[in-house]
Amino acid sequence: MKKLVVVLFVVFYSLAGFAQQANKIVGIWWNEEKTSKIKIEKKDGKYIGTIVYMIPEKYENGQPPKDKENPDEALRSRSLVGLQILSGLEYEADDKEWDDGTIYDPKSGKTYDCYVWLESDNLLKLKGYVAGIKWMGRSSEWYKTTLE
Repeated sequence: MKKLVVVLFVVFYSLAGFAQQANKIVGIWWNEEKTSKIKIEKKDGKYIGTIVYMIPEKYENGQPPKDKENPDEALRSRSLVGLQILSGLEYEADDKEWDDGTIYDPKSGKTYDCYVWLESDNLLKLKGYVAGIKWMGRSSEWYKTTLE
């Protein structure tokens, strides 16, 4: 019985550490150009990212820019602020990265497969790619910040 308690304690402790590591990407991040802030959160067991702020210099006629490059004409009038650009990321403990996600690039209107990893607590690296070829993608760096 004593061994069972110890084993259960170790399993519980390991799971808590796993969840803690997986949630390290949760928070607010500047994009590489520092023009937008993206909020990463866990929803339905996967990590998503939503644009929550854009610098005023990007506004057009006092309004946040629209999703003009979206291939779906019906979506081109939607605001980029509030737009979910990251979806489906799952934490892979063995690789210490979040994988199997997608990232939408509002500049091109294209969606790419992606994975992300933490270079440090304040630096998130992302890589978007197509056709399953990870080494042939484009990388980006996001920087931890606050909403204010």
